[in-house]
Amino acid sequence: MKTFILTTAVAALAATGALSQDFELRFQSSDPAGNPNFELQQQWTEMVSEMSDGRVSVELLPVESIVAHTETQDAIAAGLLDGHITDTSYFAGKDPAFGLIANPVGAWSAPEEMFAFMREGPGGEMMDGLLEPYGLKFLGATTPGLEAFVSDVPLDGVADLEGLRMRAPEGLVQQVFAAAGAAPVNLPGSEVFTSLDKGVIDAADYSVFSTNQAQGLHDVASHPVYPGFHSMPLVEVSMNRERFNEMPEDLQQVMIESVEAFADMQVAALREADEAAVAEAEASGSVTVHDWPAEERAAFRSIAMGEWETVADGSENAKMVFDTLTGYLRENGLISE
Repeated sequence: MKTFILTTAVAALAATGALSQDFELRFQSSDPAGNPNFELQQQWTEMVSEMSDGRVSVELLPVESIVAHTETQDAIAAGLLDGHITDTSYFAGKDPAFGLIANPVGAWSAPEEMFAFMREGPGGEMMDGLLEPYGLKFLGATTPGLEAFVSDVPLDGVADLEGLRMRAPEGLVQQVFAAAGAAPVNLPGSEVFTSLDKGVIDAADYSVFSTNQAQGLHDVASHPVYPGFHSMPLVEVSMNRERFNEMPEDLQQVMIESVEAFADMQVAALREADEAAVAEAEASGSVTVHDWPAEERAAFRSIAMGEWETVADGSENAKMVFDTLTGYLRENGLISE
């Protein structure tokens, strides 16, 4: 009888411990230490700790700490990492669907549009389905915001892109700009300033306005386009699906809700930084900020959609993303029939 009582007590304590156990998670970012995005992402780890009353702790590592930025998906599946905060387009080589959902160039005019698609629309469920075969659980999406466009020549619409020598990353971004008449080239980010300064290129797809301003790009390219009209990367927050399933339901909700709160905070912080940088640039008297009218943004999006179709032919999943995305955009009046 004593043995039975002791065994039952030990089992009860073990069960209680399992319910209240701490979860120590290790995530890797695709941003380097010191980058504004990485510093903001560290605030997400603080949110998780606070919202879980300390029951979940997340150690966030900068890019390349454990594996290369293109290898985090495999590392999470293998248990080397518990999760990542990363640009989904890095996995387009596995399935072009990742590239299309990560940055459907020209689709979104504001982060809130993409958030609505991922949260209330079909995007989040679709994303989770894309990740499930790789052993990942999709927690949510964030973004640094709509990227501005750096240019040394005035750009007021699609026609001005004709023949434009510009830097753009490989993949869909290059495809869309080439279809719009520009002449995109591959250049690492470290060479953008020098290439603009020496006239090797006229323009560049680089980053958000405040980052461009901080790095002095407007000193050598004084005709930026803001708000941007082209690129807004989806940055996913995902974790090992088995690890997620080990969590009690309340902590699962913490992981999901914390990402949504973080995404809203990040967008607000970077938008404030962008607005301050725009004011500083305009006050200098040497920078002219160009804001494309709605009809020009729509014209660029129309060109981009032709390239989305090309990507959609790459896999069944890519076709599903294309159909879901374009259906949503039409239903919500973001593109015309």
